[in-house]
Amino acid sequence: MASERIVIDPITRIEGHLRIELEAEGGRVKNAWACATQFRGIETILQGRDPRDAWAFAQRICGVCTGVHAIASVRAVEDAIKCRIPECAELIRNLVSGMATLQDHVMHFYHLHALDWVDVMSALSADPVATSRLAASVSPWPNNSATWFQEVRQRVSQSSKGGLGIFANGYWGHPAYRLSPEANLMALAHYLEALKWQREIIRLHTIFAGKNPHPNYLVGGMACAINLDNQLTVNQVRLDEIGQTVAQARRFVEEVYYPDVVAIAGFYPEYASIGASSPTLLATGESGFSCSGTPAGAMRAGLLVNADYRTLQPFDPKKIEEFVSSAWYAYPEGDKQGLHPWRGRTDPSYNGPVPPFRQLSDRPKYTWCKAPRYEGRAVQVGPNARVMVACAQGHAETVQLANQGLAKLGAGVEALNSTLGRTYCRALESVIVSRRMEQWLDALQERIKSGDISTFNPEHWEPESWPREAQGVGFMEAARGTLSHWVTIEKGKIAHYQCVVPSTWNSSGRDPEGQLGPFEHALAAGGAHPLADPNRPIEVLRTVHSFDPCESCAVHVVSPGGTRIEVKAQ
Repeated sequence: MASERIVIDPITRIEGHLRIELEAEGGRVKNAWACATQFRGIETILQGRDPRDAWAFAQRICGVCTGVHAIASVRAVEDAIKCRIPECAELIRNLVSGMATLQDHVMHFYHLHALDWVDVMSALSADPVATSRLAASVSPWPNNSATWFQEVRQRVSQSSKGGLGIFANGYWGHPAYRLSPEANLMALAHYLEALKWQREIIRLHTIFAGKNPHPNYLVGGMACAINLDNQLTVNQVRLDEIGQTVAQARRFVEEVYYPDVVAIAGFYPEYASIGASSPTLLATGESGFSCSGTPAGAMRAGLLVNADYRTLQPFDPKKIEEFVSSAWYAYPEGDKQGLHPWRGRTDPSYNGPVPPFRQLSDRPKYTWCKAPRYEGRAVQVGPNARVMVACAQGHAETVQLANQGLAKLGAGVEALNSTLGRTYCRALESVIVSRRMEQWLDALQERIKSGDISTFNPEHWEPESWPREAQGVGFMEAARGTLSHWVTIEKGKIAHYQCVVPSTWNSSGRDPEGQLGPFEHALAAGGAHPLADPNRPIEVLRTVHSFDPCESCAVHVVSPGGTRIEVKAQ
């Protein structure tokens, strides 16, 4: 049987521009290429600037992954200048990032990924009474009445008369859908509830960090004052409001999001063995791995290497290199040489076809994503990497939840490295983070009661206190995986800056050894990934979406006058 070339462009329901090119044969994917079609040049923009301002530029890499870039940036600078932040500031950073993680995971599942599993049109034939009984059997969530489900069905039915609005152009009726009409209606109702929920819980950012998106941060701590007797600061009223918000977030995660994922997973058990990606996984700690000594949380940094998911290997940041053999960049050392991020370069060198083009994968270079490697290995990062690393070190809470989910699938820990595993681990992690946020808030309030209200360490604020030359790295476990920012400071200015983001790890192209990046590996390794209908590639979308791609962490460069800098085709 002859192979067929298939292009999916753009991949929708993600952040940014991603193109997947496939070679398929006999209903199976035989080869895959992940093509990021945006250019990220934020590192170039940062050169020559004040390091204390870097976070404000760095978090503009993306309009979604904002605060995580800011934290990685301030940690990198704090590491370079040897600045330790107050404990209250660390707790506030944890709360801000924790809420961002919860919002991100919930929005990803319901608004980006759920429609790969949920047939909206099928929901229109559901019985609201039967849906109510189903929902009540899954969780005690109060919005489980037949009246509510009837209202949701009616609203979507009315929308369908005008083309389904936001639900238009789906692959409705595809034979790969498995949910009953009632399960589809339940998930659809929660889709709508999640829209309101995420808007409410993210108010925590406005209290601690001034706004969302792009919350405010500060080298040396956080830019918020604590005074229980002042209306203009973080006071007791605000802390009580935050407590209610944290409780609201936890309830939705535990009573809606997590039960929905577990219930839907039961209809698609085969996806626990579909979409297995790179067998080496990396996670750098629950609260991030910071060389400046900030707490790393209960989970240690480490790697699981070559499908040994029970033995944790130590993490050494010096072993990271980025390659450009498949990316439109140029290294003075040549394409076969990898560069550590402290030596890395972001020099665009586009030699692809002139748009519009039919194909990119017929050339050695086909993407704007570099290929990060750890000790020469392609590495998968993300919630499943964090969960699997935590299980390998015996983190009790994670092990308990993971075993519960795996028992329902009748699978072992290796199933977490799969399309379904990545989706499940995102929900599992949300349960743990929502609980941890209550602990962080309690710890913050205890420190405030004891008189500790410091949120900023001014000791190393002035450049005169810095070394003449310094290097720093800031790690952050973002919603999508391990993020790191690398800075070199000379004479008080940024001399060199590099970002290695989760979607660069996961959506990387081939390296000089021909190793596939994790997206490519998940689709093409073994040649068994299903693709029943090339015109409706829902199976491929399930696997790609399970990574929660964020290609928006690849922004365009602009000149000081606001003109876009074009890279001309050769």
